[in-house]
Amino acid sequence: MRKDFEMTQDDLDRILDACKPVTYMVVGGVPPRSPQENANAAWAELGRRMGFDHMTVQPNGRGDRCFSAVSNEPVDAPEE
Repeated sequence: MRKDFEMTQDDLDRILDACKPVTYMVVGGVPPRSPQENANAAWAELGRRMGFDHMTVQPNGRGDRCFSAVSNEPVDAPEE
């Protein structure tokens, strides 16, 4: 079930920081993760903490910290 969520400013800052490119030198032929991979990891971590599937996030038009996503809660879970 799709549900609205609101992250904290700290969470938003963490995701925005993860998107920034990093300067690096390839040693041993293994580059660091891309900004996209870092952003995906930040969203996955936020999804685990807040209880949503990070691959279903969509903006909901209520600001930078608000979004909707499919909840990981069982459909028959009581609403708070």
